[in-house]
Amino acid sequence: MLKQDRTIIHVEIKETNEHLYFGSAAAMYEDPRIKALLGIAYQTFRTKKVGPGRPYENKNLIVRKGELNTI
Repeated sequence: MLKQDRTIIHVEIKETNEHLYFGSAAAMYEDPRIKALLGIAYQTFRTKKVGPGRPYENKNLIVRKGELNTI
């Protein structure tokens, strides 16, 4: 079987300690609650260059980007 790596976006909401997972940054922005907590536009978020070891954080949440390994 072929191994596939997929992007995964992990969002941790600080106030509720809730953890949400998305397949892309665009999918994350489809959630109105996350969009409001981010407080920045999608294009601005993309310029932040979030990646492994380089999360985006503000007073409301932490956004981490990684890979989901599948078979």
